[in-house]
Amino acid sequence: MGLVLPVLFALLAATGNATATVVQRRATLTVPRSAGPGPRLLLGLLHRPVWLAGVLAVVAAGVCQALALATGPLSLVQPLFVLELPLTLILAALAHRRRPSGVLLLKLTVVVAGLAVALLCAAPAGNRTHVAIDRWLPVLAACAAAVAVLAAAGTRRPPGGLRAACLGTATAVCFALTAGLMKTSVHLLAESGLGGFLTAWQTYAFGACGLAAVLLLQHALRGGPLVASQPALTLGDATVSFLLGVLVYEEHVRAGWWLLPQLLGVALIVAGVLALVGEEDRAPDEVLVPDGPPSP
Repeated sequence: MGLVLPVLFALLAATGNATATVVQRRATLTVPRSAGPGPRLLLGLLHRPVWLAGVLAVVAAGVCQALALATGPLSLVQPLFVLELPLTLILAALAHRRRPSGVLLLKLTVVVAGLAVALLCAAPAGNRTHVAIDRWLPVLAACAAAVAVLAAAGTRRPPGGLRAACLGTATAVCFALTAGLMKTSVHLLAESGLGGFLTAWQTYAFGACGLAAVLLLQHALRGGPLVASQPALTLGDATVSFLLGVLVYEEHVRAGWWLLPQLLGVALIVAGVLALVGEEDRAPDEVLVPDGPPSP
Protein backbone atom coordinates (compact mmCIF):
# COMPACT_ATOMS: atom_id res chain seq x y z
CA MET A 1 0.00 0.00 0.00
CA GLY A 2 2.97 2.29 0.50
CA LEU A 3 3.44 2.63 -3.26
CA VAL A 4 -0.21 3.24 -4.14
CA LEU A 5 -0.12 7.02 -3.56
CA PRO A 6 3.09 7.75 -5.51
CA VAL A 7 1.87 5.61 -8.41
CA LEU A 8 -1.56 7.29 -8.41
CA PHE A 9 -0.11 10.80 -8.28
CA ALA A 10 2.43 9.94 -10.97
CA LEU A 11 -0.33 8.67 -13.28
CA LEU A 12 -2.34 11.86 -12.72
CA ALA A 13 0.76 13.94 -13.45
CA ALA A 14 1.44 11.99 -16.66
CA THR A 15 -2.14 12.60 -17.79
CA GLY A 16 -1.81 16.32 -17.07
CA ASN A 17 1.46 16.57 -18.99
CA ALA A 18 0.04 14.65 -21.95
CA THR A 19 -2.93 17.00 -22.08
CA ALA A 20 -0.61 20.01 -21.91
CA THR A 21 1.58 18.66 -24.71
CA VAL A 22 -1.34 18.23 -27.09
CA VAL A 23 -2.93 21.63 -26.49
CA GLN A 24 0.37 23.51 -26.35
CA ARG A 25 1.53 21.97 -29.61
CA ARG A 26 -1.65 23.15 -31.30
CA ALA A 27 -0.92 26.63 -29.98
CA THR A 28 2.76 26.68 -31.01
CA LEU A 29 1.84 25.66 -34.56
CA THR A 30 -0.25 28.83 -34.92
CA VAL A 31 2.84 31.00 -34.38
CA PRO A 32 4.77 31.61 -37.63
CA ARG A 33 8.38 30.43 -37.80
CA SER A 34 9.43 34.03 -38.41
CA ALA A 35 8.78 34.62 -34.70
CA GLY A 36 11.98 32.69 -34.05
CA PRO A 37 13.16 31.50 -30.63
CA GLY A 38 13.08 33.53 -27.44
CA PRO A 39 10.71 36.24 -26.18
CA ARG A 40 8.84 36.72 -29.47
CA LEU A 41 7.67 33.12 -29.43
CA LEU A 42 6.64 33.34 -25.78
CA LEU A 43 4.78 36.63 -26.32
CA GLY A 44 2.93 35.11 -29.25
CA LEU A 45 1.87 32.13 -27.18
CA LEU A 46 0.68 34.27 -24.25
CA HIS A 47 -2.09 35.64 -26.50
CA ARG A 48 -3.44 32.16 -27.19
CA PRO A 49 -5.96 30.82 -24.62
CA VAL A 50 -5.26 27.23 -25.71
CA TRP A 51 -1.60 27.60 -24.74
CA LEU A 52 -2.58 29.12 -21.37
CA ALA A 53 -4.88 26.13 -20.78
CA GLY A 54 -1.86 23.95 -21.37
CA VAL A 55 0.06 25.94 -18.76
CA LEU A 56 -2.70 25.25 -16.22
CA ALA A 57 -2.47 21.54 -17.05
CA VAL A 58 1.29 21.70 -16.49
CA VAL A 59 0.76 23.35 -13.08
CA ALA A 60 -1.74 20.66 -12.04
CA ALA A 61 0.66 17.98 -13.23
CA GLY A 62 3.48 19.62 -11.27
CA VAL A 63 1.48 19.49 -8.05
CA CYS A 64 0.71 15.80 -8.59
CA GLN A 65 4.36 15.14 -9.43
CA ALA A 66 5.51 16.84 -6.22
CA LEU A 67 3.10 14.71 -4.19
CA ALA A 68 4.34 11.57 -5.95
CA LEU A 69 7.97 12.44 -5.26
CA ALA A 70 7.18 13.22 -1.64
CA THR A 71 5.67 9.77 -1.10
CA GLY A 72 7.78 7.49 -3.30
CA PRO A 73 11.25 6.88 -4.79
CA LEU A 74 12.41 8.93 -7.75
CA SER A 75 13.37 5.77 -9.64
CA LEU A 76 9.74 4.60 -9.47
CA VAL A 77 7.85 7.85 -9.98
CA GLN A 78 9.63 9.32 -12.99
CA PRO A 79 9.76 6.17 -15.17
CA LEU A 80 5.96 6.09 -14.93
CA PHE A 81 6.02 9.27 -17.00
CA VAL A 82 6.78 7.05 -20.02
CA LEU A 83 3.00 6.71 -20.06
CA GLU A 84 2.86 10.29 -21.31
CA LEU A 85 3.70 8.89 -24.75
CA PRO A 86 0.65 6.65 -25.21
CA LEU A 87 -1.57 9.18 -23.44
CA THR A 88 -0.32 12.02 -25.66
CA LEU A 89 -0.81 10.14 -28.93
CA ILE A 90 -4.27 8.94 -27.94
CA LEU A 91 -5.32 12.42 -26.83
CA ALA A 92 -3.90 13.90 -30.05
CA ALA A 93 -6.03 11.51 -32.10
CA LEU A 94 -9.13 12.25 -30.05
CA ALA A 95 -8.50 16.00 -30.31
CA HIS A 96 -8.78 15.65 -34.08
CA ARG A 97 -11.87 13.44 -33.76
CA ARG A 98 -10.02 10.42 -35.08
CA ARG A 99 -10.23 6.95 -33.61
CA PRO A 100 -6.75 5.58 -32.79
CA SER A 101 -5.89 2.75 -35.18
CA GLY A 102 -5.51 -0.83 -33.98
CA VAL A 103 -1.85 -0.81 -35.00
CA LEU A 104 -1.21 2.33 -32.97
CA LEU A 105 -2.92 0.84 -29.92
CA LEU A 106 -0.85 -2.34 -30.29
CA LYS A 107 2.37 -0.31 -30.29
CA LEU A 108 1.23 1.63 -27.26
CA THR A 109 0.39 -1.63 -25.47
CA VAL A 110 3.94 -2.86 -26.04
CA VAL A 111 5.31 0.29 -24.36
CA VAL A 112 2.96 -0.05 -21.38
CA ALA A 113 3.68 -3.76 -20.98
CA GLY A 114 7.43 -3.15 -21.10
CA LEU A 115 7.17 -0.45 -18.45
CA ALA A 116 5.13 -2.73 -16.19
CA VAL A 117 7.61 -5.60 -16.53
CA ALA A 118 10.65 -3.38 -15.96
CA LEU A 119 9.30 -1.64 -12.86
CA LEU A 120 7.77 -4.72 -11.26
CA CYS A 121 11.03 -6.62 -11.64
CA ALA A 122 13.26 -3.70 -10.59
CA ALA A 123 11.04 -2.95 -7.55
CA PRO A 124 12.63 0.46 -6.78
CA ALA A 125 12.81 1.13 -3.04
CA GLY A 126 14.09 3.81 -0.69
CA ASN A 127 12.99 7.35 -0.07
CA ARG A 128 16.09 9.34 0.87
CA THR A 129 15.27 13.03 1.05
CA HIS A 130 18.57 14.87 1.64
CA VAL A 131 21.63 14.75 -0.61
CA ALA A 132 24.90 16.60 0.02
CA ILE A 133 25.80 19.29 -2.51
CA ASP A 134 29.13 17.64 -3.35
CA ARG A 135 27.14 14.69 -4.72
CA TRP A 136 25.00 17.03 -6.79
CA LEU A 137 27.75 19.21 -8.33
CA PRO A 138 29.21 16.70 -10.86
CA VAL A 139 25.68 15.61 -11.81
CA LEU A 140 24.57 19.19 -12.43
CA ALA A 141 27.69 19.90 -14.50
CA ALA A 142 27.23 16.77 -16.64
CA CYS A 143 23.55 17.48 -17.24
CA ALA A 144 24.20 21.13 -18.12
CA ALA A 145 26.81 20.06 -20.69
CA ALA A 146 24.44 17.49 -22.19
CA VAL A 147 21.62 20.04 -22.49
CA ALA A 148 23.92 22.58 -24.14
CA VAL A 149 25.20 20.07 -26.72
CA LEU A 150 21.73 18.70 -27.54
CA ALA A 151 20.14 22.14 -27.79
CA ALA A 152 22.93 23.40 -30.06
CA ALA A 153 22.68 20.32 -32.28
CA GLY A 154 18.91 20.62 -32.50
CA THR A 155 18.75 24.31 -33.34
CA ARG A 156 21.28 23.84 -36.16
CA ARG A 157 19.06 21.26 -37.86
CA PRO A 158 16.17 22.11 -40.20
CA PRO A 159 12.63 21.36 -38.94
CA GLY A 160 12.10 17.61 -38.83
CA GLY A 161 12.45 14.49 -36.75
CA LEU A 162 16.12 14.89 -35.80
CA ARG A 163 15.65 18.48 -34.64
CA ALA A 164 12.61 17.52 -32.56
CA ALA A 165 14.41 14.50 -31.06
CA CYS A 166 17.49 16.53 -30.02
CA LEU A 167 15.43 19.28 -28.44
CA GLY A 168 13.10 16.73 -26.85
CA THR A 169 16.06 14.94 -25.25
CA ALA A 170 17.48 18.22 -23.94
CA THR A 171 14.06 18.98 -22.48
CA ALA A 172 13.98 15.53 -20.87
CA VAL A 173 17.27 16.12 -19.05
CA CYS A 174 15.94 19.40 -17.66
CA PHE A 175 12.68 17.78 -16.53
CA ALA A 176 14.58 14.93 -14.84
CA LEU A 177 16.79 17.39 -12.98
CA THR A 178 13.72 19.38 -11.99
CA ALA A 179 12.16 16.26 -10.48
CA GLY A 180 15.35 15.24 -8.69
CA LEU A 181 15.80 18.64 -7.09
CA MET A 182 12.10 19.03 -6.37
CA LYS A 183 12.13 15.83 -4.31
CA THR A 184 14.40 17.43 -1.69
CA SER A 185 12.57 20.77 -1.80
CA VAL A 186 9.18 19.17 -1.17
CA HIS A 187 10.52 17.39 1.90
CA LEU A 188 12.11 20.61 3.17
CA LEU A 189 8.73 22.31 2.81
CA ALA A 190 7.09 19.55 4.86
CA GLU A 191 9.83 19.41 7.52
CA SER A 192 10.96 23.05 7.85
CA GLY A 193 8.02 25.00 6.50
CA LEU A 194 8.07 27.81 3.97
CA GLY A 195 11.25 29.31 5.46
CA GLY A 196 13.25 26.15 4.91
CA PHE A 197 11.81 25.79 1.42
CA LEU A 198 12.69 29.34 0.37
CA THR A 199 16.24 29.23 1.78
CA ALA A 200 17.19 25.93 0.11
CA TRP A 201 19.35 26.13 -3.03
CA GLN A 202 17.45 23.15 -4.46
CA THR A 203 14.28 25.24 -4.65
CA TYR A 204 15.85 27.83 -6.95
CA ALA A 205 17.75 25.19 -8.89
CA PHE A 206 14.63 23.18 -9.69
CA GLY A 207 12.82 26.40 -10.59
CA ALA A 208 15.57 27.33 -13.07
CA CYS A 209 15.63 23.80 -14.52
CA GLY A 210 11.85 23.80 -14.84
CA LEU A 211 11.85 27.13 -16.66
CA ALA A 212 14.55 25.91 -19.05
CA ALA A 213 12.55 22.73 -19.67
CA VAL A 214 9.37 24.67 -20.49
CA LEU A 215 11.20 26.94 -22.95
CA LEU A 216 12.99 24.04 -24.62
CA LEU A 217 9.73 22.12 -24.84
CA GLN A 218 8.09 24.83 -26.93
CA HIS A 219 10.91 24.64 -29.49
CA ALA A 220 10.86 20.84 -29.43
CA LEU A 221 7.14 20.86 -30.20
CA ARG A 222 7.67 23.29 -33.10
CA GLY A 223 10.78 21.51 -34.33
CA GLY A 224 9.15 18.47 -35.89
CA PRO A 225 6.54 15.73 -35.56
CA LEU A 226 5.12 14.85 -32.17
CA VAL A 227 6.13 11.20 -32.62
CA ALA A 228 9.78 12.32 -32.72
CA SER A 229 9.85 14.79 -29.84
CA GLN A 230 7.56 12.94 -27.42
CA PRO A 231 9.46 9.60 -27.32
CA ALA A 232 12.75 11.45 -26.79
CA LEU A 233 11.14 13.49 -24.04
CA THR A 234 9.45 10.67 -22.14
CA LEU A 235 12.17 8.03 -22.46
CA GLY A 236 14.92 10.53 -21.74
CA ASP A 237 13.14 11.79 -18.64
CA ALA A 238 12.59 8.23 -17.37
CA THR A 239 16.18 7.17 -18.00
CA VAL A 240 17.89 10.20 -16.47
CA SER A 241 15.50 10.20 -13.50
CA PHE A 242 16.12 6.52 -12.85
CA LEU A 243 19.88 7.16 -12.84
CA LEU A 244 19.45 10.13 -10.50
CA GLY A 245 17.42 8.00 -8.13
CA VAL A 246 20.03 5.23 -8.02
CA LEU A 247 23.22 7.31 -8.16
CA VAL A 248 22.23 10.45 -6.25
CA TYR A 249 19.49 9.33 -3.87
CA GLU A 250 20.97 5.83 -3.49
CA GLU A 251 17.66 4.11 -4.11
CA HIS A 252 17.75 0.33 -4.42
CA VAL A 253 16.68 -1.88 -7.33
CA ARG A 254 16.79 -5.63 -7.70
CA ALA A 255 19.95 -7.12 -9.19
CA GLY A 256 21.09 -10.65 -10.05
CA TRP A 257 18.75 -12.68 -12.23
CA TRP A 258 16.12 -9.93 -11.91
CA LEU A 259 18.16 -8.00 -14.47
CA LEU A 260 17.03 -10.34 -17.25
CA PRO A 261 13.30 -9.52 -17.07
CA GLN A 262 14.19 -5.87 -16.45
CA LEU A 263 16.16 -5.84 -19.71
CA LEU A 264 13.25 -7.54 -21.43
CA GLY A 265 10.95 -4.80 -20.20
CA VAL A 266 13.35 -2.11 -21.40
CA ALA A 267 13.62 -3.84 -24.78
CA LEU A 268 9.83 -3.84 -25.10
CA ILE A 269 9.72 -0.13 -24.26
CA VAL A 270 12.39 0.71 -26.82
CA ALA A 271 10.78 -1.47 -29.50
CA GLY A 272 7.41 0.12 -28.90
CA VAL A 273 8.83 3.62 -28.99
CA LEU A 274 10.80 2.98 -32.19
CA ALA A 275 7.64 1.64 -33.77
CA LEU A 276 5.77 4.75 -32.67
CA VAL A 277 8.45 6.99 -34.19
CA GLY A 278 7.72 5.36 -37.53
CA GLU A 279 3.99 5.72 -37.10
CA GLU A 280 2.59 7.44 -40.19
CA ASP A 281 -0.85 8.01 -38.74
CA ARG A 282 -0.24 11.62 -37.73
CA ALA A 283 -2.59 14.46 -36.86
CA PRO A 284 -3.13 17.16 -39.50
CA ASP A 285 -1.32 19.80 -37.44
CA GLU A 286 1.92 17.84 -37.48
CA VAL A 287 3.00 20.03 -40.40
CA LEU A 288 4.73 23.21 -39.33
CA VAL A 289 2.92 26.45 -40.04
CA PRO A 290 4.76 28.47 -42.72
CA ASP A 291 5.91 32.02 -42.21
CA GLY A 292 3.10 34.51 -42.21
CA PRO A 293 0.81 36.50 -39.94
CA PRO A 294 -0.19 34.84 -36.66
CA SER A 295 -3.44 32.93 -36.69
CA PRO A 296 -6.27 34.48 -34.68
